[in-house]
Amino acid sequence: MGRGHRPGDRRDRCGGPLADPSRAADHLRTESGGALIEATAKRQRLRITYRIDGPLRYISNLEQMRVWERTIRRAGLPLSYSGGFNPRPRLQIGAALPVGFAADAEWMDIWLVEPTAPEAVRDALARAAPEGLEVVRVDEVDLGEPALPRQVRAAEYEVVVETERSLEEIHRRIDGLLAAQSLPRQRRGRPYDLRPLIHRLWIQAEQPGTVVLGMVLAAREGATGRPEEVLDELGLAEGFFRVRRRRLLTGEG
Repeated sequence: MGRGHRPGDRRDRCGGPLADPSRAADHLRTESGGALIEATAKRQRLRITYRIDGPLRYISNLEQMRVWERTIRRAGLPLSYSGGFNPRPRLQIGAALPVGFAADAEWMDIWLVEPTAPEAVRDALARAAPEGLEVVRVDEVDLGEPALPRQVRAAEYEVVVETERSLEEIHRRIDGLLAAQSLPRQRRGRPYDLRPLIHRLWIQAEQPGTVVLGMVLAAREGATGRPEEVLDELGLAEGFFRVRRRRLLTGEG
């Protein structure tokens, strides 16, 4: 007869309990501040797919990363840390989520010092996650893959807009925008062309006083389309609107 698990003993399929949160950071403890710390090994890379909604949609990307750090510590995962005088946990998101946006399928890579079953990681994170953060899935990826932000090429959005404009007028504006060769704009005092950042744009649904737009926009480093700028070009940015990022894409969408 096999030995049963002790109460409270969380185990993964790789044969051991998930790490004690304090144990994962033992290498960081020094008797005096400012010591140079050696980086921990990166033995496993996992990609987390997650949803953001509720109160977490209104915090900055930096605060979201801090939420993730706390969640991972509570989950007891053996996280890898960078070296140097200010060691940081090895986490990497696919693309920053603007404040106020909800999201259905964001990506984040984490590196662990001990191989752990993805299912065990998902379950541990699900138990530790705060309101507004939902872990959808966890997959193992190759350690040698390019950095996650370099893999993301575009993002799909759903935008709910309150407007009194007719559906026919909105269709005409969309057709005109997509037919344009360029859409010169200014962002932070610098000129840029919005048109090549718009891959797809369509009306997804409509009802009196509201239209739901779908759009696929570039999300590359240094070339990111913004839903609110597309709305501005369509003359729809003055009313109330809500944005949900449906998914990140490794192709052009």
